Amino acid sequence: MLINLSNHPFTEWSETQRTAALEQFGEVVDLPFPSIDPHWSTEQVVELAKEYLQQCRDLQRTSKGAVTVHLAGEPTFCFALAALLQQAGIAVVTSTTHRKILRNSDGSISRLFEFIQFRPYPRCQDLCKEDTRR
Repeated sequence: MLINLSNHPFTEWSETQRTAALEQFGEVVDLPFPSIDPHWSTEQVVELAKEYLQQCRDLQRTSKGAVTVHLAGEPTFCFALAALLQQAGIAVVTSTTHRKILRNSDGSISRLFEFIQFRPYPRCQDLCKEDTRR
């Protein structure tokens, strides 16, 4: 199961991305991304991430197989939740895209995003083991 925790519901994904998700993960369940107040402290964001960890665990209990979370959105929330999910043994991925910029005849710009792959988040504990004094 892929838990889609982003601002983009599965039904709005491109055909390529939907097909890749179903082939890799079997099924997709949307968990809407929370609205995060830009005035919140880091501690408030971390508390919200803990609540979402529990929601992911609840969905994990209903799954017949492995669970992966597709996580994309506000950076501090994503960082905190990715670390918590990894600590709980739940895989975390994000989507990679190729951005195409189109200049329209009226001078406006349109951006198209072409899905490429699901990329795993680096494991926090592995990053902390590396020598950062270089």
